[in-house]
Amino acid sequence: MTCTKEEIERKRLAALEKRQNKLSKNPAGKPFVSERSNFGPVRSTSENRANIGFHPYANRGNIHTAENVLTTFTKSLTVTCNRNQNNLSPTTDKLSGQFIEQPNSDSHKALNPNTIRLGPTPSQSQGVSVKVYLISEHRFEVSISEFCIPLINIFKTIPSGTFDTGSKLWSFCIDDYQSFISKVASLEPQVTIASLPSFVLKILKYPILDPDNVDLTPIEETVRNKLMPFQEDGVRFAIARQGRCLIADEMGLGKTFQALAIASYYRPNWPLLIITTSSMRETWQSKIHELLPSVPMSNIALLASGKDSQLVADKQTEVVISSYKIASTHKELLQKKKFGVVIVDESHYLKSYKAQCTSALMSIGSKCARVILLSGTPALSRPSELYTQLALIEPSVFNSYNTYIQFGVRYCDGKQTSFGWDMSGTSHLPELQAILRKRFLIRRSKIEVLTDLGEITRESVYLDQNLLNYAEVDEKCLSQMAETYKKSTSTAKHAALITYFSKTAAVKIPAVCKYIKQTLKEYDGKFLVFAHHRNMIEAICNTLMETHTEFICIVGSTPANMRAELVSRFQVSRGVRAAVLSVTAAGAGLSLTAAALVLFAELHWNPGVLTQAEARAHRLGGGAVVARYLLARACADDAVWPMLCGKLHVLNDVGLTGETFEDTTVKHQESKSNITNYLSPKPTKNKNDFIPGTNIRKSAVNIKTEPVTPTNSQTGSKTNTQNKETKSTDSETFDEIDEFILNYDEDDDLLAGIDMDI
Repeated sequence: MTCTKEEIERKRLAALEKRQNKLSKNPAGKPFVSERSNFGPVRSTSENRANIGFHPYANRGNIHTAENVLTTFTKSLTVTCNRNQNNLSPTTDKLSGQFIEQPNSDSHKALNPNTIRLGPTPSQSQGVSVKVYLISEHRFEVSISEFCIPLINIFKTIPSGTFDTGSKLWSFCIDDYQSFISKVASLEPQVTIASLPSFVLKILKYPILDPDNVDLTPIEETVRNKLMPFQEDGVRFAIARQGRCLIADEMGLGKTFQALAIASYYRPNWPLLIITTSSMRETWQSKIHELLPSVPMSNIALLASGKDSQLVADKQTEVVISSYKIASTHKELLQKKKFGVVIVDESHYLKSYKAQCTSALMSIGSKCARVILLSGTPALSRPSELYTQLALIEPSVFNSYNTYIQFGVRYCDGKQTSFGWDMSGTSHLPELQAILRKRFLIRRSKIEVLTDLGEITRESVYLDQNLLNYAEVDEKCLSQMAETYKKSTSTAKHAALITYFSKTAAVKIPAVCKYIKQTLKEYDGKFLVFAHHRNMIEAICNTLMETHTEFICIVGSTPANMRAELVSRFQVSRGVRAAVLSVTAAGAGLSLTAAALVLFAELHWNPGVLTQAEARAHRLGGGAVVARYLLARACADDAVWPMLCGKLHVLNDVGLTGETFEDTTVKHQESKSNITNYLSPKPTKNKNDFIPGTNIRKSAVNIKTEPVTPTNSQTGSKTNTQNKETKSTDSETFDEIDEFILNYDEDDDLLAGIDMDI
């Protein structure tokens, strides 16, 4: 008889384990009598062998099968117990369940005959733990810490149970959950169960209509006839959930159309409240006029200040459109209106439960019959950002601080520290995705629904090291900032990144400007340039002026009534080749599909912000798009780029994005040692000769515009329209609105109450 190498090794390890086990229990050489229960886990005492147990994310490569290990103990294992559900005798064989003689050991006299032994003595084991989690809205999976025959026998009695030979895990139909829990509970206290949280069970029981049976005829014909098939599916999804849901389609798939269609279906519940960014209020007003012509313009109120309170309170007013900040300021006024339907655009701005705008909308939305949230990026970087949005949709489930802690521990790997709860991690993401899809959100990607839409190609371009501006900020300084960032933690780490990020912008300016010039020579089409710091935006605008290139510029201080006009100019005018945009102030709500190339002069630490910016060009009505990220080595980009890839990976696991930066094509900027050939002196110009927000002379076009006098036509300083002025001339300062969003971004306790100017 011959044995394979694997069988020889298995037998050798089994013999070694048996020998070590005897020696550890019988050091004095007394006759060996096993005290192991036949219900108990069998552990290997060899350090180089894995525990016999199963975990959904464990590496199965080194786990030995239970049968291989248990055969070495078959003759010596005994048990003292009651009859269990499987009618095993009090004393049975470990594997076969056959009667065996009870050993006459003094150690067994101390055992309580009414106690089921599920493992070794307390000093050897704490028992078997069973963890339950969803893998879809229809099935749940079970992992056990140790192999346990009674548990396996129970699993086999449940009709829907299936065993995955690959993962070594059992799964069951969700309809058998209560039966599963009651049967496993019979093995307590030796078996402990980590069951599904109560809020998950409530979500699974939520009554949902069949979307196929939803009749869309109550929707106004104008908007109903413009819905594409996938948009109709989104409307049915919302109506099947009583008008309380999150439309999380990728940017550019017409979430506005779907929201107004849903609102039209529930028109008997009006008045309607629309919360959006300040720059998008007029856009929503025009869309209502276009898609819902039955609503008179006189019945639509734009809440911009306290002066509009009388118009809002008017009984004839059917629709009120407000920004986040104004809504939090005039919370009492909006509560008195008793809205029945609320649309929250860009709902990811509600990620902090401590922010004033979140508190205001929670108090308003909880009393509304219908709540429709819209966001292409519901979570910008981590699952904890979802909680407030889910609470707004379903306040009856997420209605307490304890539920928030349960949610954080379950899905954010929540840990309590000396500074409070840390909810920055991730855990049980497949289960989170399952409950989101079941009750709360619907998400479709462009690839799924727009087969004729061109793909988006991402390229990372490493800038020429010789062109980086190390005269002002040398490598040593950047190296010190990098070390400070790596060693810092929590809020200090974020502050260190901001400083590092700001200095990186100054270093990259010459190389970015040269790349812009190269692009103008090699590319004939329109393109977008996104940046974050004022000095970078100014440098890009100056470069375009030097090359006599017509462009538009939209930053945080660009008046809302000018943005639509600038977008239209870029889309229609052949002469306008470029759009210089603030990545946070102009990264959402704009349609710039005339561009097929998107350049990022700077990164942002939230991947959702970048994908939102990409979608300004890659959306419904556009074609293929190339997104190029201009990176510099030995700068903050070295830290931010890998962090972006990691955050996107987490969001992919939750099902909130299908994007990835990992397959980005890597390129390098053409090298040129003498940068003076590419940098011209800053030209002088009369700012009154140009259309605000552009470098286009007023005489070049015949368009009536409101008189606006920005400090610089490219950077667009704050105007009287916004009732804000700034005297800051720091070239490394963020664009005005960026600073609010920056502070709001990391969800710090110290900054969570700051309201954004949106």
